[in-house]
Amino acid sequence: MTPPVTPLRAAVLGSGSWGTTFAAVLADAGCAVTVWGRDAATVEEITQEHRNSRYLPGVELPAGVTATADPRAALADADVVAVAIPSQRAREVLAPLADALPAHAVVVSLMKGVELDTDQRMSQVVAQSLAIDPARVAVLSGPNLAREIALRQPTATVVASTSADTARLVARACASSYFRPYTNPDVVGVELCGAVKNVIALAVGISQGRGMGFNTMATVITRGLVEITRLGLALGADAETFPGLAGMGDLMATCASPDSRNHTLGVHIGRGMSLDEAVVATGGTAEGVKSCRSVLELATSLGVEMPITSAVVQVLHEGLPVDRLAGLLLARPHRAEGV
Repeated sequence: MTPPVTPLRAAVLGSGSWGTTFAAVLADAGCAVTVWGRDAATVEEITQEHRNSRYLPGVELPAGVTATADPRAALADADVVAVAIPSQRAREVLAPLADALPAHAVVVSLMKGVELDTDQRMSQVVAQSLAIDPARVAVLSGPNLAREIALRQPTATVVASTSADTARLVARACASSYFRPYTNPDVVGVELCGAVKNVIALAVGISQGRGMGFNTMATVITRGLVEITRLGLALGADAETFPGLAGMGDLMATCASPDSRNHTLGVHIGRGMSLDEAVVATGGTAEGVKSCRSVLELATSLGVEMPITSAVVQVLHEGLPVDRLAGLLLARPHRAEGV
C-alpha cells in the first residue's frame, strides 16, 4: 500500500498581486500557506476575510491561506518558500532571514529582473542572500498574469532548477487542475526570459500609446524574442527554452494583456506621461522600469546587441522623446532575419 503524501507547508514572501495569487495556487494544490507582508491591514484582511482587496479586488482566497507581518513566523517549518518581492529589494529583504530558513526548505523565485550594480539573476541573488546551495533554488516563469490565475483560469508555467529534485518538489507544491507546471533544468534561459520580456512589453506599450498597431506589436514581440535568445545563448542557455512557455508564451501574454503592468506603464509613457506619473497611474511595480538598465548593462558586457532594450532605456531614463522610439526599435543594419 502506498503511504499517503504528506501535505507541504509553504511560505510566500510578498503580499502583492503575484505573491497573493501564488499563495492561492499553493493552497489549491494542497499546501498550508502563510504569506508575509509589510502592510498590517493587508495581512489582517488575508487572514480574517480571505481577501486582498488592494491587489486582487473581488477575488476570494482559499481558506488554507493565512498571513503574518513577521517574516520569521512565515518561514517556520516551511518546505517551500516562494519569493515574490520587487527584484531590486530582494537582497535587503532576504539576507537578514538567512538564519530563519529551515535547513530542508527549497526556495522558488517568482521575481523577474536582473539586479542593478551586480547584473545578477534573481536565483543568484536568492542563493547568495540566504547563503544556500543553488541546487535548493528554483525559478518559476511562464504566461502567468496574476489576476487570470487568481480567477482560476487555466495556464501552464515552467519550474527551472539545477536540481531535478528541487524542481519536482516545487512542481508538486503548485500543481492543480488549473495550474500546470513543467520542469526544466535551464535556469539561465527561463530567468532571462522572465526578466527581459518585461522590457519588451514596455516597448510594445509605448508604441501602442503612440497609436501604432498590430504590425508594430508583432514586430517588436518577434524581434524582442530574438534579443532575449541572443542574450541567453551568450550566457549558456538552452535554445529550446525560448520558443516555449517561459519564452514566447510569457512574452505574448505580457506584451498583449492590459493586465500586464509593464505594458500598461508603457502605454502611459507613449501617451505623454512622465515616468513618475506613469508609475503612479499604473499602481504597481513594473519590473522592467529598473531592470531594463541592468539587462542592457549585462548585454553590453557580453557584446550582445539589444536595440529594443537600449531604446527603452533611452526613453525611460535618458530623456529620449517617445516619438523617436520607433526608429530605434528597428535600428540594426540590414541583414538576414535569423541574426
